[in-house]
Amino acid sequence: MYNNVEATSLNDNEKSQYQVPRNPLNLMNRVYKHILPEVRKELDGWRKVAGEIPDLELRKQALDSIETKQFHCQGGAVYAAIELPDRHTLIRLIVAYQTISDYLDNLCDRSTSRNPEDFRLLHQSMLDAINPDALPLHYYELRQEQNDGGYLLKLVETCHSCIRLLPGYATALPFIQDLVGLYTDLQVYKHIDPDLREEALLNWWSIHRDRTPHLGWNEFAAATGSTVGVFMLFLSASDPHLTETTATTIHTSYFPHVCCLHIMLDYLIDQEEDRVGGDLNFCNYYKDTETLLDRIEFFVESARKDVANIPSPSFHRLIIEGLLAIYLSDPKVSEQLEVRSVSKRLMRKSPLTRLFFFMNSRWIRKHLYK
Repeated sequence: MYNNVEATSLNDNEKSQYQVPRNPLNLMNRVYKHILPEVRKELDGWRKVAGEIPDLELRKQALDSIETKQFHCQGGAVYAAIELPDRHTLIRLIVAYQTISDYLDNLCDRSTSRNPEDFRLLHQSMLDAINPDALPLHYYELRQEQNDGGYLLKLVETCHSCIRLLPGYATALPFIQDLVGLYTDLQVYKHIDPDLREEALLNWWSIHRDRTPHLGWNEFAAATGSTVGVFMLFLSASDPHLTETTATTIHTSYFPHVCCLHIMLDYLIDQEEDRVGGDLNFCNYYKDTETLLDRIEFFVESARKDVANIPSPSFHRLIIEGLLAIYLSDPKVSEQLEVRSVSKRLMRKSPLTRLFFFMNSRWIRKHLYK
């Protein structure tokens, strides 16, 4: 599907270059050679634009989000490794879209506002970013800080320019809109007044619980908080022959289990940080650490089974092992006793692929995040 390159038009080197990476060495070679340098270039450009934001608070949150969450863009851009001919478009799109997400998360997490309508209007930019026909709005209208010098609009317009280059995007769009709509709802409810947010999330879950009856409300919410399903659908849209059947299969293969695993790992390592900041953490709703660990293991196994249904399943299994390695190798793990215990059990009897990514993630942090 993703690598429909006519064999007759390529020499042997080109054929090898455009094949889907099916082992960690091949994948990381592409990541180091193609993905990380381009992500760095894109982020450097957005850092420069963010540094020119007139409003001091908006500038601070924009710069902080790029500085502290760059690994989100680096991880997301790995999806471009499967489609090297289109990697420039995909990387630019993924970085711009993830930068919107990280910026708005900072604005809402450390917000001067608790107004849910403010949060919804801010996140309308994410819904607009995936719709190339959307007309821009004044996304800051309901908050005190308003002048970002066009930063958010430039991010949205960059998404539009990339989307227009993806030949299968019209087919993928309804499935992308579903995931982004859920993501937007989550960001609204999780950031409102702490006394109101749990009830709001439970009411929201009651509307959608039939979609994932085997998940708890906190697990459904976690699944909606991931952007990896959107990135996978961006990738699928690079195929001019993408069908609705394939797009449906990709959507259901990533949501909920791959998405839930992603965010539960994120919350796992952020427990102490969220406790200090008074932020919501979905790992805190299990009766004990053993139950939390059992559920994460369930998501791992479910995710592996789900991705067997889509093209190039070996690549997506690499993604799953990479997620585990990236989060479990984070320095935050060693600073939290219970999290360290969970990490050790998850790493015990790990497949070699996970161990490879674990050591690789540590190397990247040591040498690239100085």
